[in-house]
Amino acid sequence: FHPPHAVINDLDVLDTLPLREWIGGVSEALKVAMIKDAGFFRELVAMAPALRRRDRRAMERLVIRCAELHLEHIAGGGDPFELGQARPLDFGHWAAHKLETLSAHRIRHGEAVGLGLALDSHYAWRMGWLDRADFEALLDALEACGLPTWDDALDLRHADGRPRVLDGLDDFREHLGGVLCVTFPDGLGGRREEHEVDSGRVEEAIAFLRGRRGAAASVG
Repeated sequence: FHPPHAVINDLDVLDTLPLREWIGGVSEALKVAMIKDAGFFRELVAMAPALRRRDRRAMERLVIRCAELHLEHIAGGGDPFELGQARPLDFGHWAAHKLETLSAHRIRHGEAVGLGLALDSHYAWRMGWLDRADFEALLDALEACGLPTWDDALDLRHADGRPRVLDGLDDFREHLGGVLCVTFPDGLGGRREEHEVDSGRVEEAIAFLRGRRGAAASVG
């Protein structure tokens, strides 16, 4: 990767997007906020309904703050050429990329990232790295802005019963040159890198999200 000499963000372009694509980008904002800026994360939680309504001011705040955080990451020793193993801005993406392919891209990238964030944040909560209240706030924000917190692709399994989404860990390891390095939240606004992921904990996360979907359907 080579950082560009300049980036032009024209907010008028966002008005040409269908709602599904407009909302899809919100998951990437939640991603960077969770591991870099707790205050911005709380702003996004509060702004989620406005973002779903295509509120221009809310989206402008999101775009500007995300640009600032990404610039800080690149300029502040954040490995802009991705020469190291850590990929903090790929938080949630090991599962996201796999869910995209498992669904034959029925699940859009932003939607898949939201699902990946839900999985990895549940994992972080169960490991004691993230407060449950912050994990629940993420789920509430995803749902309030119109992103899914469940998809049946999460239940696709191999013949031995192993969730197929877990193959994403092997894909991610290969992408990193053979050594797994997965970013998780370490407290809201912080991050940690893990070289092993407990598949049983991931299955717990899948079961939790399935149960949450079922509970919501029962209430509805």
